[in-house]
Amino acid sequence: MSAVLIDAYNIVRPHGTGVATYGRNLARAAAGLGHEVGLLFAARTGRGGDPLLHEIALAEGEEGAGAAARKPGLAGQVALAARGVLAGRRIEEIALSGEVILPPGLSVPGARYWNAAQLYGLAHGAFRLSGRLTRITAPRADLAHWTYPLPIAARGAANVYTLHDLVPLRLPHTTADRKRTYLALMRRIVREADHILTVSDHSRADIIRILGVEEGRVTNLYQSTDIAALMAGVPEAQIAREVEGLLGAPMRGYYLFFGAIEPKKNVARLIEAHLASGSPHPLVIVGAPGWGSARDVALIEQLAKLDGGQRIRWLGYLPRQTLATVIAGARGVLFPSLYEGFGLPVLEAMALGTPVVTSNTSSLPEVAGEAALLIDPLDTRALAQAIQSLDGDDAAVAQLSRAGLVQAERFSAAAYRARLAGFYAGLLGTAPPPSRSVAVTGDDAPAPAPTARAA
Repeated sequence: MSAVLIDAYNIVRPHGTGVATYGRNLARAAAGLGHEVGLLFAARTGRGGDPLLHEIALAEGEEGAGAAARKPGLAGQVALAARGVLAGRRIEEIALSGEVILPPGLSVPGARYWNAAQLYGLAHGAFRLSGRLTRITAPRADLAHWTYPLPIAARGAANVYTLHDLVPLRLPHTTADRKRTYLALMRRIVREADHILTVSDHSRADIIRILGVEEGRVTNLYQSTDIAALMAGVPEAQIAREVEGLLGAPMRGYYLFFGAIEPKKNVARLIEAHLASGSPHPLVIVGAPGWGSARDVALIEQLAKLDGGQRIRWLGYLPRQTLATVIAGARGVLFPSLYEGFGLPVLEAMALGTPVVTSNTSSLPEVAGEAALLIDPLDTRALAQAIQSLDGDDAAVAQLSRAGLVQAERFSAAAYRARLAGFYAGLLGTAPPPSRSVAVTGDDAPAPAPTARAA
C-alpha cells in the first residue's frame, strides 16, 4: 500500500466542523484501507527541545484554521512570506509516547504524526504576497491529500485537494474571506493539483463551471459520518431519559437546529417560521456563533428570554456524544441552509433516525434524497407548513425516520471507504480511468479512477 499524507489543518479544531469531520473520517478510511497515514500538523513546537512538549503541542492544537485570519502588518507579511518559502525544510516526526492523551479526533490507529511549525499560517502569508504555493518536502508520501484549499504542495507526491464548495464566490455576503485572495488561491490550486476532489455533484458542477476545470480532473466522492456509532446499542428509553434531563423535553418533543450560527445557515428565517407555525414543541438551537452572527445571536437571546425558553432555547456548543443524543431525541431536525457543499447535519440526522426538513437548493437534495421534506429556504411560510405537518402526524414522523435510515446507508463509512479505495488506486496507477461522478448506491462498489493533471 501507499503512504498518504493528510493535513491536520481542521482536524485540530476542538469544536468540530464539517471539514474537520471530513478530515478525521478520511484519515481513518485511508488507514482502514491499509495505507500508511501521516497527519501533518503545524504546532508551535520550537526548535529542538523536549519531545514530550512537542507531543503536548499536537494535543493543544496551537495553530489551526483560525491562524490564517490573524493577518500581520506589511513587515510581518514579508517575514511570513520569506519564512513560508523555507517552512517545508523543518518537518519532523513527533513520536507518540502514550503519556499524552490526544483528543479523540486526533487518534488514528497506526498513523504517523508529523509537524512543520506554523506551516499553515506561514503558507497563507506567503501566498498573499507571492501568489504561489509553498513547497514542502513531504516525509514518506506517495500522495498528499489536502482536505481544505491550502496554499501548499508536497514535492515528489501526487497532490490532491478537496474543495468542499465555492460558497465565498456563490454567496460572497455570507463569508469573511478576502474574495480576491480566495479566487486567486482556487485558481492556483486547480491549475497545479494532480486532482480535485469534492463532496457533491452540485459542488463539482460549480468547480468545473466557475474555475474552468476540465471535467476529468474533478471527482465527487461524497463523504460519510460515524455519528451513529456513538448511539449504537443505546435504547430509546435511555435517550428519552437523557434528553428529558438535559432539555426538560420529552422524546420527539422538540425541534432541533445544529451547526455554526452564520449567515448562510438562515437561522433568523428558521426562528420566524417556527414561531409562525404555532408549534407546541420548542426549537432547540445548538451551535457556536460564527462570523457575521451578531444579529442572529441577539435575536436568539432576546426570544429565549421572553418566555423563559419555552419556544426558543440556545445551548451553544455541545460535545459530540451529547449532540448525538440530542439529535436522536428530536422530533425533527430543521436545516434550511441557503447553500451547502454537502450538508453534513442532514446526513447525521438521518443516520440517527431523526426526520429532516431541509432546503431544496445546492447539494442538499442530493444528500436528503426522498427521505426528507424539502422547502425553499427563503419561504418562511413553506418552512412553517413543514413544521406543522410534522406536528400533527406521528405516522409521517415515523415514516421519515425509516426512510432517513435507508438513505443514510448510501453514505455509510464502508461505501465511502470503497469509493476512496477506487480513487486512490486510480490516481496511483493501479486502476483503469473513470467517469468522474460517483453514483451513491447502497453497495460498496469502488469509485472510478481519476485522471491526473498532465505533466
